[in-house]
Amino acid sequence: MKQVMIGKIGFVLCATLAGALTGCSGYVDGPRGGGAYIESPPAYVQSEVVVQPEYVYYPAYEVYYSSRTRQYSYEQGRSWVSRSEPPRVSASVLLASPSVQLDFHDSPASHHAAVVRQYPKHWAPHAAKQGYQEGRDQSRR
Repeated sequence: MKQVMIGKIGFVLCATLAGALTGCSGYVDGPRGGGAYIESPPAYVQSEVVVQPEYVYYPAYEVYYSSRTRQYSYEQGRSWVSRSEPPRVSASVLLASPSVQLDFHDSPASHHAAVVRQYPKHWAPHAAKQGYQEGRDQSRR
């Protein structure tokens, strides 16, 4: 008789343990009863993001500088390379030369043919060209 009693108690304990381990619990997707469920209004955040151009191009040297990666990209032979220093010129000389900010965010190699046509090696901003010619004209007088 003791064995039957122990067997029943063991069965009840095992069944309770199995139920607890399998996750037999109720699912509640909102309040029940007389209460009301009110969703909170969505929060809208307006922020102003300033996107700076990805590359600065130096036409005289055909070199691109990425402010995001802090690398200079240029064509070397038939390959494109990115380095921390510009090729064949110091960074200070490069920074003093005319430059243009470009808005593309992928590889300069993808845009180089169009960029070179738009900004040839001897390109200078319009204001710089006028100042140069005015200074030249004044020296002739």
